[in-house]
Amino acid sequence: MASLFISNPNLSSPFVPQTLKRLQKNDATAALSYNPLPRSSRSLTVVKCSVDAPYEGNVPKFPRMTVWDPYKRLGVSPYADEEEVWGARNFLLEQYSGHEGSEESIEAAFERLLMTSFKQRRKTKINLKTRLKKQVDESPAWVKNLLSFVELPPMDIIFRRLFLFAFMGGWSIMNSAEGGPAFQVAVSLAACIYFLNEKTKSLGRAFVIGLGALATGWVCGSILVPIIPTVVLHHTWTLELMTSLVAYCFLFLGCTFLK
Repeated sequence: MASLFISNPNLSSPFVPQTLKRLQKNDATAALSYNPLPRSSRSLTVVKCSVDAPYEGNVPKFPRMTVWDPYKRLGVSPYADEEEVWGARNFLLEQYSGHEGSEESIEAAFERLLMTSFKQRRKTKINLKTRLKKQVDESPAWVKNLLSFVELPPMDIIFRRLFLFAFMGGWSIMNSAEGGPAFQVAVSLAACIYFLNEKTKSLGRAFVIGLGALATGWVCGSILVPIIPTVVLHHTWTLELMTSLVAYCFLFLGCTFLK
């Protein structure tokens, strides 16, 4: 019967509708009986590629990463200066370059030492100022009166005036063979009086201090220069030239640090 039905599908038979109904019922039952595993009970295995993990390869690892003491971590002495600390830091960073943990450990130790050095310098500076102020307060009255005539100007003013009088000294030495340094001394005295007048706002006081600095320098130079051995001095350097160099120093000190 089956072979006849297959060979002639257009053949009508009373068994055909029943057979088709039976096949459809079996398919529906099979579909209802299919129960796939729930998603939560499935075990998914995630395959990781080797490039997902950080690759260190043959990069060396800093062996003292867990050392707490920053001096021991960098391998320097507790009495090492700032230059030695910088050198140790640069050497270790170059040696362990490429390893992130090692670089962070080295930088952290270096920053701790740098901060400690800054705090010590600041504390020393404050202590030095306090100590000097205490010594001045405990000094005799005549020392206090003498210090009241002295002031410390900004560094740029000191360097500018030092350059001016150093130039005058060099000019005098270059012209020592031609003549005396009278012109250079006069220019230096005028500059000293100008600076003092600008500071004190008193031309008379500026003249007194300027002439006093020149006279003191000239007297000290006349006393000290003959003591210097002639072997040390150039043959064209006369007593007048050497005395003028000492006078330039006193003029610089007078117009820079005196009130």
